[in-house]
Amino acid sequence: MLSRLCRRVLAAASIIAAVAASSGHSAAQTAADGTLTIAGDVQQALTLMPADIKAMPRTTVTVSEEGREIRYEGVLVGEILKKAGAPLGRDLSGKAVATYVRATAKDGYQVVFSLAELDPGFTSNDIIVADTIDGKPLFDYQGPLRIVAPRDKRGARSIRMVQRIEVVRLVK
Repeated sequence: MLSRLCRRVLAAASIIAAVAASSGHSAAQTAADGTLTIAGDVQQALTLMPADIKAMPRTTVTVSEEGREIRYEGVLVGEILKKAGAPLGRDLSGKAVATYVRATAKDGYQVVFSLAELDPGFTSNDIIVADTIDGKPLFDYQGPLRIVAPRDKRGARSIRMVQRIEVVRLVK
């Protein structure tokens, strides 16, 4: 009886592994192909491919690193959140102001922004999801996507290899 159960479990595991392999989309591949997931307290969770990000309105920011000016180009995080239906603009008032955004990188590194500091209606702080540096794709150790917070005095929130942006509302 136990051996029959073991055979069934092994058969089920084999089927699951075959389906996963045939889908061709492992977590590592998702990071490598530049897929960005937007989730949490939004009207519509999104999975954005590099072409989706390239097709959105572009913004360029300049960061001073080690005495030289570096240009990053990408999309305002606020524009991406607007596309997902996060409470921005006039909807970002009252209890919604207690909302934060957590960005997670491929290696598990996480950073937090208040939703207000990402809303172009609240601030002129151009925080972007960048896909180019000085007109070229990001370096492998940075990308394929990176959040760049150009006005931060330290680069700790300019998260490399970003995979997920999650909206978290503290008070509903």
